[in-house]
Amino acid sequence: MNGRDRILAALRGEPPDAVPVMLHNFMMAAREAGVTMERFRTDPSAIARTFVESVERYGYDGILVDVDTVTLAAAAGVPVDRPRNEPARVAGSRIRSLEEVDDLEPVDIGSSPGIQVWLEAVRLLVRQLGGEVLIRGNCDQCPFTLASMIRGMNGWMEDLLEPSKEEAIERLLAFSTEITLQFISLMAATGADMLSNGDSMAGPELVSPAIYRRYALPGERQIVRRAHEHGLPYVLHICGSTLPILTDMIESDADGLELDHRTDARRARELMHQRAVFVGNIDPSGVLARGTAREVEDATRALLSTFADTPRFILNAGCAIPAETPPENLRMMIRTARTAHA
Repeated sequence: MNGRDRILAALRGEPPDAVPVMLHNFMMAAREAGVTMERFRTDPSAIARTFVESVERYGYDGILVDVDTVTLAAAAGVPVDRPRNEPARVAGSRIRSLEEVDDLEPVDIGSSPGIQVWLEAVRLLVRQLGGEVLIRGNCDQCPFTLASMIRGMNGWMEDLLEPSKEEAIERLLAFSTEITLQFISLMAATGADMLSNGDSMAGPELVSPAIYRRYALPGERQIVRRAHEHGLPYVLHICGSTLPILTDMIESDADGLELDHRTDARRARELMHQRAVFVGNIDPSGVLARGTAREVEDATRALLSTFADTPRFILNAGCAIPAETPPENLRMMIRTARTAHA
């Protein structure tokens, strides 16, 4: 099996010949390639070269093509700060109150330069590595998290607690959903093998499970359905301890759930059995970036042991791997996975 075969086997619930590894390592890969974040988000050829060199360096199975977490927000008119050596970040809101929702003009994200950079990078990777390495085209934010950026986090959290604002919240979510659906369809046309989004503002460390079910899950279901209409598997990522909403996340019909280290893997294994592939969940900062190689090995072995009786597992960090992660730690994680069945 090659890398693409391994990950697709896991998604089908079939045993791969080795534990599949898919990395969320765009910041680390860029640093090792000598590419600044400024260039990374503006030059698709630099993005492609960064990931090709990283796969050649470490030999993993799946590339998660990520650029930042605010490209869709920028396309929707949210002010964005773009540091030279860090990923872009939100620098304000698009609207100051929900009363302005009806003034928002429809957005054609295909005209956004940032979106086009992201899409072209995936097309280049498909041409260079397609068929051998799985190419996962991440599509930035799910509707709930995108809406929080358009409205502004503090105002959004206050609005969610006001029953009188439910209709306006729904209108903003519909606006955000249309934007995210556009990205899903555009990314599907690149030839990517898999699609994904993040919805970390919808996690239980920020909002209640009731709010998640009421406002976030419906949009996630629409996104998953659109990916499946394009014939592609889909992975949903939410940061934090997701156990309070994990059964709800499963109901999104996502093929895989990418969960971070604060979610108990053993309990997740029980809940997700035969329903979705577990993707994760080594601690990217405390273990991969700041731990010793032995600590990385121990954490990886413990995770592999949890999923030893199921093929529905893809090894990854629980979230984005820091740029300063020691290469020997990443090699140890992958080597431990490769020798798990030896």
